[in-house]
Amino acid sequence: MEHISNAVEQFKDLILEAERYIWKNPETGYKEFKTSKYLEEKFRELGYDLVLADGITGFYTVVDTGREGPEVLVMGELDSVICPTHPESDKVTGAVHACGHNAQCAALLGVAAALTDPKVLEKLCGRIRLCAVPAEELLEIEYRSELKKQGKIKYFGGKSEFLHRGYFDGVDIAFMVHSSANFNVNGGSNGLLAKSVIYKGVASHAGGAPQSGINALYAATCGINAVNAIRETFVERDQIRFHPIITHGGDIVNAIPEEVRIETYVRGSSIDGIAKNNKKVNRALIGAAYSIGANIEIIDIPGYAPLVNDKNMVELAKDAAAIAMPERPFTVYHNMIASSTDMGDLSTFLPVVHPYCPGAQGKGHGNDFKIVDPYLACVQNAKWQVTMLTLLLENGAERAKKVVSEFEPYFKSKEEFLAYQDSLNTCGDRIVYKEDGSAEIKLY
Repeated sequence: MEHISNAVEQFKDLILEAERYIWKNPETGYKEFKTSKYLEEKFRELGYDLVLADGITGFYTVVDTGREGPEVLVMGELDSVICPTHPESDKVTGAVHACGHNAQCAALLGVAAALTDPKVLEKLCGRIRLCAVPAEELLEIEYRSELKKQGKIKYFGGKSEFLHRGYFDGVDIAFMVHSSANFNVNGGSNGLLAKSVIYKGVASHAGGAPQSGINALYAATCGINAVNAIRETFVERDQIRFHPIITHGGDIVNAIPEEVRIETYVRGSSIDGIAKNNKKVNRALIGAAYSIGANIEIIDIPGYAPLVNDKNMVELAKDAAAIAMPERPFTVYHNMIASSTDMGDLSTFLPVVHPYCPGAQGKGHGNDFKIVDPYLACVQNAKWQVTMLTLLLENGAERAKKVVSEFEPYFKSKEEFLAYQDSLNTCGDRIVYKEDGSAEIKLY
């Protein structure tokens, strides 16, 4: 541990400068141009050859020990969230790293720096893939939909997009440490299905002839209330969450709103639970449109699979924490938390772990979130991650091989997982009105 600590410590200034630069330059998913370029330059200064993502942000590099063994993927996420009321948010875009991804990227740079020390690698086997990955936060759905239409991306989440492009081919194990106020790991987290909902009415003068219009805003609010009315039918173990925002509510105050747009998720703790309850949500949303004669287009978009932390990787994180930061108690919880991450996509066919490192305070995605102890959140974090790599890949990669051999995947391969993701794509108007006043409903 002393040698690992020294290998990271000598790059302390590099790591802490990266945390501050990225904090001051927040960018949302697939827009992380400054952040990606900054890290590319720092990695190259350390001597790394990089594979840049074609046409989008992000990159990876592979460290080969020259000895046979599994390949371990270690990631940092480039993107920020949007929280305009945060005192340090970008004044134009509202972007801010109220998710702590700035510390993740700084820690990833610290891992990369430590691995340039030959003594850190001399007893390890296999390969280490270091990746700066974009677009973990699933937001700005309309923007990403446009990127998809243009053929620039296929998936909204950066990890699925990198997976689709083959950037993770050959990887056997993956981990990523998230910034937090806590030092722990959970059993996993919810997955989600992303939804773009468009209520379609008929415009008319709001004062002079409201009877000639069909109010899309009323249809939308009825739809939201209809989903609220079925919340008690959601089974608690499924941990279903539905939290819509209206992104367009009409054009002028003296016209009946003709089109209203909603972005939302259906979150859940299992793939089956999300699918089952998404049908309930669609039924409620569609029924509201039908009740006042509007139409509704629902675009269901593959989001993220539920994250399931591998039991052997959880033990790895715990053992490494005891070595790297013995003065800090590390807590293992077995519950599924209700937030979501595209790390869940990888967990469907790879053994992964997604633990949390302290150093932050405030509400995640809130206007009081900040990194209060950058040394802990970034430098100590990097030491912890290098320790995890060491435990996995030392002694002929014995522990990594055990992790791989005992893992039970939900999907047999990335191809099977991506095929499932593709099956979730649906779109189109859900009501066909007929001349006799009846209608045909399409739930999916």
